[in-house]
Amino acid sequence: MLDEFDRKILRTLQENADYSMAELGDRVGLSHTPCWRRIKKLEADGIIKQKVTLLDPKQLGLGVTVYAYITIKSHDEDSLNGFEQGVQDIPEIVECYSTSGEKDYVLRVVVDSVEHYEQLLKKTIVHLPNVASVNSTFALKQVKYTTSLPL
Repeated sequence: MLDEFDRKILRTLQENADYSMAELGDRVGLSHTPCWRRIKKLEADGIIKQKVTLLDPKQLGLGVTVYAYITIKSHDEDSLNGFEQGVQDIPEIVECYSTSGEKDYVLRVVVDSVEHYEQLLKKTIVHLPNVASVNSTFALKQVKYTTSLPL
């Protein structure tokens, strides 16, 4: 069970994971040691999974985001596991969700161009295990993006 200090720590770390322990403690109203202990517990409990640096894809020449909606041929466990394992090895696929409804999976794909996506689709995505069809949608503009969870 999270108390208000844990929630403050998590909210603050979501804003900036680079705070020193002293800065973090000041921001949440705890001294260094209790703050550090709470973070270690949150990490041990799996609530804090990892700390990362967020990059700007456009600054890196990766300005095209595609959502690929996947229909699977067979829904047995081995077939689904095969597809899910296959997406792990494709760096351009940055997110993959199993979904309810008409499509079985949605992929978020980040590439440098429409041509790059076309080649990835033809050479890789359609050849993933158990793929029956792919329906692609190109994002025109990012209206909102956050990695912060509503705590």
